[in-house]
Amino acid sequence: MRYNIIHRTTYTYESPVTVCHYTARLEPRALPFQECPWHEITIRPEPVQRAERADYFGNTSIYFEIEGSHQKLEVIARSLVEVEPSVAIDPSATPVWESVRDMCRSDQFNSYSLAGELTYASPLIPVGIVYAEYARPSFPAKRPVLEAVCDLNRRIHEDFLFDPSATDFATPVEEVLKKKRGVCQDFAQVMIACIRSLGLPARYVSGYLETLPPPGQVKLVGADASHAWVSVFCGESIGWMDADPTNNILPSDRHITVAWGRDFSDVSPLRGVTIGAGEQRLQVAVDVLPESDG
Repeated sequence: MRYNIIHRTTYTYESPVTVCHYTARLEPRALPFQECPWHEITIRPEPVQRAERADYFGNTSIYFEIEGSHQKLEVIARSLVEVEPSVAIDPSATPVWESVRDMCRSDQFNSYSLAGELTYASPLIPVGIVYAEYARPSFPAKRPVLEAVCDLNRRIHEDFLFDPSATDFATPVEEVLKKKRGVCQDFAQVMIACIRSLGLPARYVSGYLETLPPPGQVKLVGADASHAWVSVFCGESIGWMDADPTNNILPSDRHITVAWGRDFSDVSPLRGVTIGAGEQRLQVAVDVLPESDG
């Protein structure tokens, strides 16, 4: 699939801002199954400084500074992305989860020890017995790791209610687990907490999902949104496998990967600081359009 993606972010400030420093992570990643032949970011007002680099996880990060009084900031990212369907893998043919866990504790430098960095708690995702206990029914002894991940993916989808009013970006994972309500960010971080609490590596993935309107209705401009899901290390021969607990699927060519990290704090599309903003209003509009519709 080929997609034209437009991601518009607008901050409107109550009082004039004199200086702002921001970091954007909005460029889709280059992956074996995904290419981004074209990408641009427009920033208004024009930054006095702008620099691009790859962060620790290999995500493209753009830092920019704006000086001079302004009451509105617009960041518009446009991308052309090509995504291939993922190769189907038999979950029952993957290694048992305990063997992956044990190999990730290796003191040798290899793919397992590198993945093992993502078995620990991170700024927004704790580990602990309460998460391990929730995960345990999906991870009985000697179960193939991807089979167990798929079952946990299904259980979160069935047990949790999608409710945008129940949480915000700062709601703790523990509270989400208790309420069993939230949005894609919450479900992804709960699932990661569960998997890490069993000693398995899991990372937070940020990107987009092509949404389809109800039958007979026209797709609304700006009605799409950023999406979040999970990636779990399933052994050296399999590598990292994505899972989307919000939709109970293994992502394929309708998911567009932008960035990954330990949790949302590593991959926020736009974050920064301002001087003199007072109250501020944030508006985000996303369009994910198959090229035939673009």
